[in-house]
Amino acid sequence: MDELKKLEDELKLKMSSPRTIGAYLYWNRQFLDFVKKQPEEVAEDDVKSFLASKIGDISPKSVALILSALRYFYKEVLKRDVVNIKTPKIPKTLPVVLTREETKRLIEAVENEKHRLIVELLYSSGLRVSEVMNLKVGDLELGERSGWVRSGKGEKDRLFFIADSLVEKLKDYIRKNGKTHGDYLFAGRNGKMSSRNVQKIVKLAAKNAGIGKNVHPHTLRHSFATHMLESGINIRQIQRLLGHENIGTTEIYTSISPEDLRKIKNPLDALFG
Repeated sequence: MDELKKLEDELKLKMSSPRTIGAYLYWNRQFLDFVKKQPEEVAEDDVKSFLASKIGDISPKSVALILSALRYFYKEVLKRDVVNIKTPKIPKTLPVVLTREETKRLIEAVENEKHRLIVELLYSSGLRVSEVMNLKVGDLELGERSGWVRSGKGEKDRLFFIADSLVEKLKDYIRKNGKTHGDYLFAGRNGKMSSRNVQKIVKLAAKNAGIGKNVHPHTLRHSFATHMLESGINIRQIQRLLGHENIGTTEIYTSISPEDLRKIKNPLDALFG
C-alpha cells in the first residue's frame, strides 16, 4: 500500500529505530485489515472499534503504542485529524532487580565461555541487549577498559566502561576466534547473534541458578544501575552510562534500591532494642 510506504519513508527520514518502524507499520496494517477501509476513508469511530477489540488482550502500554502509531500515520503523514483519543494511563511498575548474590549465582550458572562473556558484559556495562549484539571488535578500546555504543537509542554514540576482570577474557576470546576490527564481537549464524538467543541464555542461567524471579537480559541492566546506585555512584553518572535522555528515567532506580531502607531502624526494634 502506497500510504504505508510513505509512513515507512517518513519514519526513516526521522531516524526512527528499526524496532519503531516495524511496530508502527505492523499496527497500521492490523488496523486497516480490521476496518477494511482505505486510509482516506477512516474515521475516529473506526479507531475506537479497533482499540475496543483489543482491550483485554493487550496491556495499556500496547494500547499507547497503537495510538502513537495511528496518530503519527494519520496526523503527520496523511494530515488527517482522526485520532483524538487520549492515551491510557500506564501503571508504573518497578523493574525486577537481582540482588548481588543472585547476580553472582546467575553468572556462575553459565558454562559456555561465549555465553558467559555476554552475560558478564550485559551486567557490568549496563548496555541494552541490542547494543551488546551490535558491538564490533573495533568498538572496544580494551587498553582503556572502555568501548563505544555506536548509534544507540536516539542514534547517539556513547562511551561505556569494561570491568577489569573482563579485559583479558575479551582479548583471549577475540584472539582465539580470529576476530578482526570489523567483525561482530558476538556473531551468530547470519552475522550478529540474535537478541532472542541471548534471552534464552539468560532464562536458562536463571533457572539453573534457582532464581525464581522473572529474569531476562534487561534485568541485568536494571541490576547494574541499582547496584551502582547502592555503591554511591552519582545518579547523573549512571544516567550517562545508561544513555538515558531524561534523568527522570534513571530516578526509578532510587525507588528500588533497598540499601537506604535497610539502614533505617524499625520502630518495633527501637522500642525493644
